Amino acid sequence: MYRLRPLLVAAVVFAGSTIAASAQQPAAPSPPPTTPYGSPISLDAAKKAMAAAEAEAMKNNWPMAIVILDSTGHPVMLHRLDNTQYGSIRVAEDKAQTALDFRRPSKVFEDLVAQGGIGMRTLGLRGATPIEGGFPIIVDGKIIGAIGASGGTAPQDGQVAKAGADAAAAK
Repeated sequence: MYRLRPLLVAAVVFAGSTIAASAQQPAAPSPPPTTPYGSPISLDAAKKAMAAAEAEAMKNNWPMAIVILDSTGHPVMLHRLDNTQYGSIRVAEDKAQTALDFRRPSKVFEDLVAQGGIGMRTLGLRGATPIEGGFPIIVDGKIIGAIGASGGTAPQDGQVAKAGADAAAAK
């Protein structure tokens, strides 16, 4: 019996440390970005972003609604490609608003929800749409607007919106 005692103690310690390690919470999310808001996006820059986003959608034959907001949250452009469901218009606008209000791509919130646990709090954030497809438009280190796309799968929406955001940011 005395020979088994050290082995039993070691097994209990190992089991306890394994349970404690698995019960730890995931790392806290990073603090919010501090990218400042700038002057509202110009119509020319919005047209450039829209053209790139639309080209990405059409190249892949994806029906999309694409919305561009200025830095104050007001719509500058909206395109609904042929055969895109009407509901995608509102979703695209909500994704753009999420990216603008929270200064980050809407996919960040989708990823937090997918992690579960503390990330589920994201569902309670007023005005946050936790679905990929919204990007802030950043030029010269300032947010001048945001773009949202909806109508395909979440990754397709993200690909289209990113194409637009990247085009607007290009010099």
